[in-house]
Amino acid sequence: MSIQQFIEQTLQQGLKPDWLSVTNESYLHRSSSPDAESHFKVVVVSTVFDGERLIARHRRVNALLAQALQNGVHALALHTYTPTEWLARGEQLPESTQCAGH
Repeated sequence: MSIQQFIEQTLQQGLKPDWLSVTNESYLHRSSSPDAESHFKVVVVSTVFDGERLIARHRRVNALLAQALQNGVHALALHTYTPTEWLARGEQLPESTQCAGH
């Protein structure tokens, strides 16, 4: 199983999201090899986040993905939304952050 698949399956099971996107952005980073799985953008929309502050959402995701974070994932760009927040932003994916070394 790839790291991306692990992230997707773990978040599907742990958050039961209304919408999930996991994008391998390793290619955007100069230090990464072409087949690297070290940098990911995660966009997750879940009712689990209702009433939670942003830091609590990120802690929840990081706890679910602790194994991946210890085994090769260098960076996770987390974008966590409630369904209401997702609709309010027009269901638009956030822009990717460019690596300072790129």
